[in-house]
Amino acid sequence: MSHAALGAPVSDGRAKRHSIAALVIAQVLALTLWFSGSAVVPALRAEADFSDFHAAAFTSAVQIGFVAGTLFSAILGLADRLDPRRFFMLSAITAATVNAALLVVDPATPVALALRFATGACMAGVYPVGMKLAAGWARGDLGLLVGLLVGALALGSASPHLLGAFGGVDWRPTIAVTSLLAGASALLMGAVSIGPATARPQRFAFRTAWAVWSDPGLRLVNLGYLGHMWELYALWAWVAVFLQASFARTMPMAEAVFWAKCATFAVVGVGGIGCILAGLAADRLGRTMVTATALAVSGSCALLAGTSFGASPALTVALCLIWGASAVADSAQFSAAAAELSDPRHVGTVLTAQTCGGFTLTLLSIHLLPDLADAVGWEWAPAVLALGPVVGIWAMLRLRRRPEAQRLAGGRR
Repeated sequence: MSHAALGAPVSDGRAKRHSIAALVIAQVLALTLWFSGSAVVPALRAEADFSDFHAAAFTSAVQIGFVAGTLFSAILGLADRLDPRRFFMLSAITAATVNAALLVVDPATPVALALRFATGACMAGVYPVGMKLAAGWARGDLGLLVGLLVGALALGSASPHLLGAFGGVDWRPTIAVTSLLAGASALLMGAVSIGPATARPQRFAFRTAWAVWSDPGLRLVNLGYLGHMWELYALWAWVAVFLQASFARTMPMAEAVFWAKCATFAVVGVGGIGCILAGLAADRLGRTMVTATALAVSGSCALLAGTSFGASPALTVALCLIWGASAVADSAQFSAAAAELSDPRHVGTVLTAQTCGGFTLTLLSIHLLPDLADAVGWEWAPAVLALGPVVGIWAMLRLRRRPEAQRLAGGRR
């Protein structure tokens, strides 16, 4: 049963535009917290006694927290049982508070990692919930709407790198500003309305979360999503280190650090454009076609990235920009496909369970890549990320041949 059937007024185009615009901005602001820790790791290492493990854990603690938060939310069906706007607001305010607490603790202690974990757990009430809110407004444009939200994720994740580049050597302004931005995102949710396609809140049912693997169509969608996630977050977590090490071969270290931060902002942020273009294409050409194409492009970039290491910075950045745009372009389409193949009453839980599985896998690739780089060098290490796109392409081509594919993008597989 739709939200409109519950007595809410049927939406018009103006309400949709205002709600989606507010939701996208709120997502951008809240998700700056995600990579705020990673963006300040170089400054933290210059000030505190950071081991390599602690530096990696500063990023992966957010991932672990997000996995724990999404697992808890999926098991209890919170995204389908609570008012998604209030769930988002509470999560964003809590995340902003615990992120700001980094300013008053020693960043080299386990307490700081616990705060990063809590920040990630709160994101379970922001990212998948935002996608559910967007899906509630979809009318033949689900790919674009969810693409806007994932594009917001890319921009929000990129912004701390830009803040870090121009914020000097002190890491505290980046943490303070991102905390304030996340707090502001909660206020913006007051301008978001519930879309007419949003279903009535449901009672808890464990089988709903398990449907992402028990249903054949959803299983293939999520295999594709896992292949995508194997690559994406390892790229986002380590591209700054890759670029800095590459630039340092052709310029002084101080310049390499600055330009690596600026380039990383561009590489991660350009994914927002990729998401929007892929959303427009998928709604017209089909989900499986667009996801398989994006995976092929990003996987090729992963194989070629090492060949640009230490080369002209312009060449290295150009390849990484293509990689950044394509690596996240398909993300929203996996979420849109999961929404289209699931029971409308359980979209929130299915999306939460999907992201839980994907972010669990990122924990492995995020930690594997720097260890591999130490062993064989950055000239060879990025190639391991191409394994994910290979699996993803296989899953999408299999799904394309199944009858469930007719339910994707209005029959455009």
